[in-house]
Amino acid sequence: MELTPFIQRFRERFAEVEAQLSAPDAFANAQRGQELTREHARLRELVETGDAYLRTVSELADNRALREGEPAGSEMALMASEEIARLEPELARLEAQVQEGILPPSPADSRNSILELRGAAGGDESALFAADLLRMYQRYAEQQGWKFEVLDLSPSDLGGCKEAVVSVTGRDVFKRLKYESGVHRVQRVPATEAQGRIHTSTVTVAVLPEAAEVDIVIKPEDLEINVCRASGHGGQGVNTTDSAVRVFHRPSGIEVRCQDGRSQQKNKAQALTVLRSRLLERKVAEENARYAAERKSQVGTGERSEKSRTYNFPQNRVTDHRIDLTLYNLSAVMDGDLDPLIGPLMADSLRRKLEELR
Repeated sequence: MELTPFIQRFRERFAEVEAQLSAPDAFANAQRGQELTREHARLRELVETGDAYLRTVSELADNRALREGEPAGSEMALMASEEIARLEPELARLEAQVQEGILPPSPADSRNSILELRGAAGGDESALFAADLLRMYQRYAEQQGWKFEVLDLSPSDLGGCKEAVVSVTGRDVFKRLKYESGVHRVQRVPATEAQGRIHTSTVTVAVLPEAAEVDIVIKPEDLEINVCRASGHGGQGVNTTDSAVRVFHRPSGIEVRCQDGRSQQKNKAQALTVLRSRLLERKVAEENARYAAERKSQVGTGERSEKSRTYNFPQNRVTDHRIDLTLYNLSAVMDGDLDPLIGPLMADSLRRKLEELR
């Protein structure tokens, strides 16, 4: 794909936005001014990346020509080969960044997310694996510098979790975590298995972009809010005060529970955040049939035959079935090293979107 025309468009649009920001009335409309400022920053980065890409293309061509023009094994040919080995991966990285800039950014990509995990097929083992996934995402969030806050947790008898709802905040959270939506299948010998047989269980994962106040308007008269005593683990203060909050949204039939914090007000605010995100997801699904179909195909019913990713513990293997990617580093993945999976998923999504433009 020839990228030079796109880089030139970045430059032209950057000049236009810069001129608009220089106008005396640039911030007469505050929202428009903020949008221009964000676009200016994005375009400046794209222009710089585009220039670096073109320089690297030129340097790579010069070094290839130099290597071909020198005797094999000569000092100049070896130096050129070393430069080529350095420049090729750098060119691939810059090319991917320029290609990503060609597509209009999704407003949801920069948003915080609500992460929902639910045990599906497999009973107790499914709940145990849901707890493992919860820890995996917490460690990944720590590596990314994100804030990870459990809003609601339904523990199982054996130390797993039947269901968990988590708020993840930080930079580009939804942009990366959205690829985690789907059915996660585990193959391993459960702690409850006395005869050493491998069992297969599943957990469904949903990642929702956090809704802004302006996206969804919730009328107070549409809400039914109840407070009660929190249940499960949480310490004496949590379990002995009426701090848990249940919010029921009558028009949609959506119910949200939040009991993690000691403060009733905090739990209520968090429950409304989750509700708003779920309503936003429903709104997006109604307006975008293709998005709804894609999400349904990814999450499905949670049956063992439905899977987006498989974690095979006996073989230390993890396979993402959406892009036929298999890695033999399951222990690292479960410790939060998700970029080797998320990176290729992002690249595949970008490739498919670019093909649609052609």
